[in-house]
Amino acid sequence: MRLSVGGRGPRFFAVVAAGLTALIVALSLLSSFVDGWDRTDAGQIAVVRHGGWFGDRNIRAVIDPSSSLRWTGMWSVVHKYPAQQRFYTITSDAGHGDRPGVDVVETPSSDGVQMGIEGTFYFSLNLDHQVISDFDNKFGTRQFLGSDGKAHYAYDSDAGWSGFLDQIIRPVIDNDLREQIGDFRCADLVSSCALVQNNPNAQTGGSQPGANNSNIAKIQDAINQSLEADLKATLGNAFLTNVHFNLVRITLPANVQDAVNKAQAAYAQVSEAQARVAQAQADADANAARQKGYEACPACAQIDIMKAIPPNVTTFAPGAGFAVTPGAPTAKPSQ
Repeated sequence: MRLSVGGRGPRFFAVVAAGLTALIVALSLLSSFVDGWDRTDAGQIAVVRHGGWFGDRNIRAVIDPSSSLRWTGMWSVVHKYPAQQRFYTITSDAGHGDRPGVDVVETPSSDGVQMGIEGTFYFSLNLDHQVISDFDNKFGTRQFLGSDGKAHYAYDSDAGWSGFLDQIIRPVIDNDLREQIGDFRCADLVSSCALVQNNPNAQTGGSQPGANNSNIAKIQDAINQSLEADLKATLGNAFLTNVHFNLVRITLPANVQDAVNKAQAAYAQVSEAQARVAQAQADADANAARQKGYEACPACAQIDIMKAIPPNVTTFAPGAGFAVTPGAPTAKPSQ
């Protein structure tokens, strides 16, 4: 005996189940078909990989920037990378760099002073199809820790791209800066550094600002000559092109800068004291010259005395029976 629900037997439920299964499969196929189309914006290049349960994960195609809608294949995975010039900023201004908070490259000068380096690294991703495919094979298949503390793929939003730059590119930049800064003394790059070192020119500030600027330009040029080659050697291919580093500022550690400030204040006090001594000497020389003039012309002394009488004084009586009243036609002896 077969049971039925509402007059509907097992055959009915089998048909319904088959229909639902067919509908789910159809919707899945339709969704995959719709997702199988993609395009790139002006600032993107895309690497398309095979997907699906039974497909391999090899690269299927590369889509250039500003493409029209293209068929990428059902269940394919699209990795989109930046195609325009990008930059990586190293700065002490909290919140303005690629790392959260204050971020500077700290490296010692040739005389052992720890220097803080700030600057911006500019570059573009190599858009050659074979090169970008190699890049995706090497760096698009692994994750990098982002500033949010989570792991991301390099193509996975700005957090993933920044994580890639911070963990792969930043160490190469740091190493180049250390090599170049290590060839110069502190005073060659920051003239005030001479104030706190044993330097015969310390009081005058050591190296001139013009020389410092020239040395900084030399460092920047040397970095730009070596950085692209170092990146290629480290990454394994010329994945980055149009590489340029702009060295913005070189700073001293807080304790060294504090010593410089104190030294500058001390030199300012010395200069002020020297100025007072010079002024006193000048006043003494002027008084001596004036005294000689009075000895040669006694009347001149009296004239200067009269000129020095304040306008609110009506009678001037220096003594010895002599008085002068301003405005009177002649000076009269006092009674």
